[in-house]
Amino acid sequence: QVQLVESGGGLVQPGGSLRLSCAASGSIGSISAMGWYRQAPGKQRELVASISSGGSTNYVESVKGRFTISRDDAKNTVNLQMNSLKPEDMAVYYCNVVAYGWRIKYDYWGQGTQVTVSS
Repeated sequence: QVQLVESGGGLVQPGGSLRLSCAASGSIGSISAMGWYRQAPGKQRELVASISSGGSTNYVESVKGRFTISRDDAKNTVNLQMNSLKPEDMAVYYCNVVAYGWRIKYDYWGQGTQVTVSS
């Protein structure tokens, strides 16, 4: 049974920082891409940042220069450092891991962690 456990969400003032972490456990197979999505009330879930197995990163335009995604393959973790947070960053953030086992692609999701940006 594969489990993704997220941590690090919370309440922060505009301009502040938060660091989200996601740890994958279980028989997850060979991990490929890892990423973070977010969903604000009334909006569709969007990809915030992703990182490939080779370390290539991709960010949604609105977070470029403020957010940094990283991964630790030895620990099966992916992190999202969020700086200069804005009210529009407020959402539930979801960790996503793409893995392969027996040539089958698996898409795993965390339970979500709330990020609130408010003064």
